[in-house]
Amino acid sequence: MIKRASMGRRAFVVMNYLFLAAIAAACLFPLVNVLAISFSASSAVGAGEVKLWPIGFNLKSYEFVLGKPEFANAFLISLERVAVGVPVNMLLTILVAYPLSRERKDFRFRNAYAWYFVVTILFSGGLIPWYMTIKSTGIIDSFWALILPGAVPVFNVILLLNFFKTIPEEIEEAALMDGAGRWQALWKIAVPLSAPAIATLTLFCIVTHWNSWFEGLILMNSPDNYPLQSYLQTVIVNRDMSLISAAELARWSEISDRTSKAAQVFVAMVPVLLVYPFLQKYFAEGIVMGSVKG
Repeated sequence: MIKRASMGRRAFVVMNYLFLAAIAAACLFPLVNVLAISFSASSAVGAGEVKLWPIGFNLKSYEFVLGKPEFANAFLISLERVAVGVPVNMLLTILVAYPLSRERKDFRFRNAYAWYFVVTILFSGGLIPWYMTIKSTGIIDSFWALILPGAVPVFNVILLLNFFKTIPEEIEEAALMDGAGRWQALWKIAVPLSAPAIATLTLFCIVTHWNSWFEGLILMNSPDNYPLQSYLQTVIVNRDMSLISAAELARWSEISDRTSKAAQVFVAMVPVLLVYPFLQKYFAEGIVMGSVKG
């Protein structure tokens, strides 16, 4: 027998949908507004007429942004950072999380190593020791300065560690009895069964590398080595005029400062927006399953 929902229950569901729809609209409004500004005429943007739809539609801002060599160079550096940094992060995360997920009978010093990593989350050495340590390695103003200092994301290690713990021990024990080694158990059992968590953490790493700007400003001496977000920080937020050529200043009379900023911001968002739809289905499963067992 199908039991009909009460009036109060139906009202509750309707209110939930309305509330979530309002939150979604509030999140989408800034994005749509930036997109509309980037396609609008500079006079309409300056007059504050652009809201959710372009006025005086044109592509001059995108022609200006995509034609800038500095923007293209910073964009390529960010792509390289993601292409190299994400595999490095995920490989080291898996190699650290797997042994820490084993019991003490399998890994005698498990707790000591676990606390070694956890302490780095609770306590920080500070900006100056962090910079001096990186400088002592000789990688300042090089591409590897954007990769190696954050090569082991400890928060991701903890999530994947807890996910590995949810895998039944009997599966691995059966493989070991059949002659498999620890490496085979890791790559042929633990990793395939942890695909949701690994996909989620991969997306975390992609977003982190793509959106990071602080490391570029601190660790790069030359603006030519800035990743995209560091470049946008200097041009849009701090307005470092040394990075803006005379030709660009002349073209601003056609496109305005706001339209060019909106176009740069939207172009910078596109790669992440393209990745999200393919990995978002793993979010709930990966995070929930990786956090319920300590």
